[in-house]
Amino acid sequence: MIVPFGHVLILAGLLFLMGVFCTVTRRSLIMMLLGIEIMLNAAAILLVGSTLHWQNLEGQVIVLFVFAVAAAEVSVGLALIVWAYRRTGSVDPGDYNLLK
Repeated sequence: MIVPFGHVLILAGLLFLMGVFCTVTRRSLIMMLLGIEIMLNAAAILLVGSTLHWQNLEGQVIVLFVFAVAAAEVSVGLALIVWAYRRTGSVDPGDYNLLK
């Protein structure tokens, strides 16, 4: 492995924290969805790095499933955001009592 495993851990941790920060602090549903995507990508980076570190390539198959779940999550999430925007005219999460 060319990159040390500690650097992979630091990169994945920083990306995950950036995703959490984006999800918690933003007031736009699209930015919250982007934060969740960043967190999923951080988990994928950590899985790839750990599979290369322990030389067990089964974790890379799990990364393909993570990417498939992320793609499905984005498509459903964006469809819900578009539907809610058409109903309320806003992407502010505080305006949405429609989904209760």
